[in-house]
Amino acid sequence: MNRSLLRSFRGLFRTGLALLGAVALSTVPGAAASAAVPADVSHGVPSGARAEAARGCAVVYFDLGETLVHTAEDGSTSYLPGAAAYLRELRQRHIEVGLITNVPPSWGATDAERAAALKREVDGAWTGSVPFAWKDFGDRIRTPRTEAERKPAPALWERAKGQANGCRLVYEAETAEETGVAASLGYLAYQTGQPSRPAYLPVRVIEMLAHRSR
Repeated sequence: MNRSLLRSFRGLFRTGLALLGAVALSTVPGAAASAAVPADVSHGVPSGARAEAARGCAVVYFDLGETLVHTAEDGSTSYLPGAAAYLRELRQRHIEVGLITNVPPSWGATDAERAAALKREVDGAWTGSVPFAWKDFGDRIRTPRTEAERKPAPALWERAKGQANGCRLVYEAETAEETGVAASLGYLAYQTGQPSRPAYLPVRVIEMLAHRSR
């Protein structure tokens, strides 16, 4: 790496650390508005430095309802604005995603069985023009085995963390209660849908977080 590129990367990395601290602060009730993530941290940074920052490992977990999808009063379900594009960008950047979501434990004896029931439930009410991107989530759909495991109990986040293979973990949801629990367990937690800040955690921040996992 030449000196110019090294300096650029170091500057990007320092910016990323500051942003990560700001995002973590934003999960705390009463945090200052200045903790919001700036709209563009990569402006003017060479593409080679951004590629260096993208290396590493991170898994982004989401709540489902009112974080990625919206259920209308008539029961129909579709993506929230920007959700499909955000998942597509994560897919293009080869960042794995998962779901941590409450469903009735009676829907199945395993995560796979409950995930299949969840898929049938969502798809049966789906009215969006673009199908929900189930393939992106693979086997990373964590659901409660018992009523005691339902969020905000920590069990689902702990289970996902135990299967992360050392990757950095992100959790995005619309409620401060859930992001607070995730943050207490070591996730970079981001509350979605807040005014004056990006709807979702910017992908470039996740890439820098992934780099720090190595």
